[in-house]
Amino acid sequence: MTRAGHWHSGGMTEQTPVVVVTGANGLVGTAVCRALADRGARVRAVVRRPGGAPALDGVEEAVGDFADASFAREVTRGADAVVTTVHPMASSREVQHRVGAEGTAVLARAARDAGVARLVHVSTAAVYDRSTDLGDVAEDGALAPEGSGAYPDSKNATDAALAEIDGLTVVLVRPPAILGAGETSVWNTLRPRAIGAGDRRANPDQTWSWVHVDDLAAFIADVASGAIATADAPARGPVAGATTPVIVAGEPATLRDYIGTVAEALGVEPEWTDEPAWTGRLLTDRAHGWGWSPRVGLAQALDELRSGLRR
Repeated sequence: MTRAGHWHSGGMTEQTPVVVVTGANGLVGTAVCRALADRGARVRAVVRRPGGAPALDGVEEAVGDFADASFAREVTRGADAVVTTVHPMASSREVQHRVGAEGTAVLARAARDAGVARLVHVSTAAVYDRSTDLGDVAEDGALAPEGSGAYPDSKNATDAALAEIDGLTVVLVRPPAILGAGETSVWNTLRPRAIGAGDRRANPDQTWSWVHVDDLAAFIADVASGAIATADAPARGPVAGATTPVIVAGEPATLRDYIGTVAEALGVEPEWTDEPAWTGRLLTDRAHGWGWSPRVGLAQALDELRSGLRR
């Protein structure tokens, strides 16, 4: 694998960036590959089985386990950026920690040693404490305490492991619920299935933070391709040589919007309660300061969700 780009702090020169994307066959990974290809980047799409990478111009499939040190060194050689999207959230706590905190760190160290300019990790807004008595949450908000659950615990551990790797510019992208059609989509496929099966009890005023996968992928691709330059403060861009978290979310919404839409599409009734719930917002000032603005509004996203469920 040869190097096709030359990185500088403001982005790429005339030559195209080479970006490694793990989980390239997943909902987010596929969208990121597409967004990078649209920007003219060369993508090394990492999958576990042959034939899983999206068939797009500029996308080269790389089959292997990114937690294997030798494969990690091979796939990051000559790359300009790495995007990590893999987390087995439905697996046991042990598997989530091994793949997330341990495996991602193996890839990150290989990227650092290969001279990769930056690593973009898809974290989650679930790392934040959103207790019922808390208000709005920004990037410096309190993290969920240990014991909050296998998913937030392992995600927080992964973020912490990446922050300990010196000599690498890391961006922790923290989305909430991700909307977008896909067989493994939690909020378009798996959660609606549970609602149809009877799991539809909720406070309608509870905050439901979301982002569309296309808007999330556009942000990730801009960071990874160098379109968003490094800066000396996180309000303006990724801080060179440091770890910078950034929340990426769409317009405000509640569970009335989400569960109401799903229930109506499935022909079932929600079970609304007045139980205590978080009603704050995820603040996206940092992402907007980096030049990002979502294109998919709530009405469009819910229409897409409704149409998919009715089909």
